Amino acid sequence: MKNVEIHPSAIVHPEAQIGPRSVIGPFCVVGAGVKLGSENHLVGHVILDGIIEAQDHNTFFSFSSIGAPPQDLTYKGEPTKVIIGSHNTFREYVSIHRGTTKQDCFTEIKNHCLLMAHSHIGHDAVVEDHVVIVNSVNIAGHVRVGERAIIGGGTNISQHVTVGRGVYIGGASGVDRDIPPFCTAYGNRIRMKGINIIGLRRQGHSKSQVSEVVDFYRTMEASALSPRAFVDHEELMEDFSNNQIVLELS
Repeated sequence: MKNVEIHPSAIVHPEAQIGPRSVIGPFCVVGAGVKLGSENHLVGHVILDGIIEAQDHNTFFSFSSIGAPPQDLTYKGEPTKVIIGSHNTFREYVSIHRGTTKQDCFTEIKNHCLLMAHSHIGHDAVVEDHVVIVNSVNIAGHVRVGERAIIGGGTNISQHVTVGRGVYIGGASGVDRDIPPFCTAYGNRIRMKGINIIGLRRQGHSKSQVSEVVDFYRTMEASALSPRAFVDHEELMEDFSNNQIVLELS
């Protein structure tokens, strides 16, 4: 392995593939099925187990555990894996479990994500780009988290839930249902609290677009119709038909 720095105390399987300019810190363990791109940094005491495919510029802090078998009673040792994109940060004690054959056989963290200390990503979950997962968040199996979502500390998300892109979830929430894109929510059990205005502004959406989304949400909330019936009503949706965010929400 050329241009790779490996601390003498680290255990790296000879079949592992470590990309150039990567650093494997003290007391790390890297298994045979691990394939890392360039400039990955394992700070120390990191365990990479099973089949892992990680791209470039990822940082794994101490005591993070990536690729362990899923906590699923039906798992029988199948060669499932963890897929990691680039420019992600995994802080202390982050754990990510490999996928199962129940879904697509992989768990995936895409690009530019920050997983803070003690957060857990269960089997078959998919975390899209630019997601921030705060300390002690537990994400169960088969969950999908949309891009640029922010999940507050101590939140627990049940299996098979979808968190839409641009969502903000307040800390210590219990999430057992899908959260539509660009919304805010918090509580145990979680309740919708409106539109993630700050998130939309940060993503470059115009003031008029954001105001229209807020008007849509308030109008729908005040309606006697259910949300599904409201968005299926063409006359009620006519005023919002040119707003791409509203169309995604609906």
